[in-house]
Amino acid sequence: MFRTSVARASRLAVSQARSSALTGLSRPALQAFIRFESSQSGAQARREAFKKAQKLDDDRQRDWDARVLTYDQVKSKTQSPSPDAYIIDVREPDEVIQGSIPSSVNLPLSVLGNALHTQPAVFKERYGFEKPKLSQEIVFYCRSGKRSASACDVAKRNGYTNLFNYEGSWLDWVERDGKKSS
Repeated sequence: MFRTSVARASRLAVSQARSSALTGLSRPALQAFIRFESSQSGAQARREAFKKAQKLDDDRQRDWDARVLTYDQVKSKTQSPSPDAYIIDVREPDEVIQGSIPSSVNLPLSVLGNALHTQPAVFKERYGFEKPKLSQEIVFYCRSGKRSASACDVAKRNGYTNLFNYEGSWLDWVERDGKKSS
């Protein structure tokens, strides 16, 4: 409604400018109209509602941050693997050929969202390991840490709660460990 009013006012201003040699008169009329529209209580209520919605969205976004693990924390998980915890490599298969962190499994980010929606039997057949349970500990890593953060977001949206992001990921692992494992 506001856009329609502004469009009508601007068409009116253009027609006045064409018919009048004093084009400066149409501009203040348009500004006064906009000032009148923006000071109405309905517009103020919409602004307040928008600010409230933005704050709510910001609060939700803060909760999306997965806990971050360091090299030492991930190293200890690889030395004593647990059936209740997964280390998931979200790199593509052609990147995994270069090597991977010991005891990790590969589930590329490109298929992660769909994979988390599959039935457990189909998941095991397709990816070669049991589908993680919603409360099971999952550590995601990739090449540099960006895709693993995205993987945490995807998993969180799918109901998983115990998520970790190895922020240094493969580059950090190779630099500190000094050798490529598979």
